[in-house]
Amino acid sequence: MTDTTSAARPGFLAAITPYFRPRPVAALLLGISSGFPLTLLLATMAYWLSKVGVDKTTIGFAVGLTTPYTLKFLWAPLIDRIRIPGLSNLLGQRRAWLLTIQILLFGAIWMLGASDPAHGLGLFAFWAVVTAFLSATQDIVIDAYRIEILPEAELPHGTAMNQFGYRLGNLLAGAGTVWLASTEGAGVGWALAYGITAFLVIPGAIASLWAGPGLHERAVDARGSARTVGAWLRETVVDPFREFLGRRGAILILLFVLIYKLGDAMGQNMLNPMIVDLGFSDTEYIAVNKLVGFWALIVGSALGAPFIAWLGMGRALFVSGLLMMFSNLAFAWLAMIGHSPAGLAWAVGIESLTSGIGLTVFVTYLSGLSNLAYTATQFALLSSFAAVGRTWLSTPSGYAAKALGWPGFYILTTIVAIPGLLLLWTLWKRGFVVEHVRQPGTE
Repeated sequence: MTDTTSAARPGFLAAITPYFRPRPVAALLLGISSGFPLTLLLATMAYWLSKVGVDKTTIGFAVGLTTPYTLKFLWAPLIDRIRIPGLSNLLGQRRAWLLTIQILLFGAIWMLGASDPAHGLGLFAFWAVVTAFLSATQDIVIDAYRIEILPEAELPHGTAMNQFGYRLGNLLAGAGTVWLASTEGAGVGWALAYGITAFLVIPGAIASLWAGPGLHERAVDARGSARTVGAWLRETVVDPFREFLGRRGAILILLFVLIYKLGDAMGQNMLNPMIVDLGFSDTEYIAVNKLVGFWALIVGSALGAPFIAWLGMGRALFVSGLLMMFSNLAFAWLAMIGHSPAGLAWAVGIESLTSGIGLTVFVTYLSGLSNLAYTATQFALLSSFAAVGRTWLSTPSGYAAKALGWPGFYILTTIVAIPGLLLLWTLWKRGFVVEHVRQPGTE
């Protein structure tokens, strides 16, 4: 792994100034719309299912309903090349797709909230899959658009701002939706709570109108237009994958992306069921997420860009991976001491801080690997591999928690993180390049 730490490390003002530029701020708004649906499908859904008495094993496998996130690379080439009649000419490729998908996603989330998992788990699962498909498609568009509107110099800070927004979307769809639904909060019930949360598609739409078209049209124009069906299929489907897989170390990089955050994903999948088992109230859950978890994530995400500047990408990945790995031990400690609001605050704070750092570093890494000629397809490929770890490799977490108990389970999640760090070390020693690939027309 090539590591390019700058000899002249930036000062504090130089490190934070790019956060306040227009395009990183647009990335913040895009992050809000990108972050909230997955929280509704994972953390909030797990909390809802736990509250209505669904078994933790079933909850663990319910994560599989988000399978579209692991397969989105299959239809990402179509997002890169198929134009939406009328809208694509008016708004550009990325923004036309974003508006279309957001309208459909808004409706799907309303239907998901209106489903009753206590009495109709099948219908609930159907709308969860539809929501996941549309949300994954929105992510294809937003991720590609974010990469394309950010100049090279602003990519780490724009990625950090995107993570701020993503985490704000997480908070609003997590603690916010629970507060809306809970009798200890607004008390509007789960159906209306999900419906209100669906309006979080709006910040992303505003950002797209503000930031204007990205670099996609320029990249497509540089390649030219295919004149036959065979040539179109080659340019749309084959070329993006062939370009990436032709790079040195591509298979090892994909394997690293697959397992790097597996331990963290397992721990997150079962966190809300553990909170319910330990007897925390809705009010305690909301308070810790709002007052501790969110702000720790904001601080961690803000540290991500300076982390990369100070350490270089390789060391930043390794150090943030170690921090995320050991943060799971805080939940093992919480499980041993039982119901303790202070203990929950400490555990959530530590995990959120390290996760914020790790996510910013990791997403910047993935963004830099995406060739601007095939942004949607290649980033979807990379993020799909990351989602496999979160979705399918972590689905047996419910069985593991039942077999080992909560302390043993969180110790296991710490051990599971080790192979990803060992593979990162292997990449590093073999000198595989992980730095930015952004072509053509990198700004």
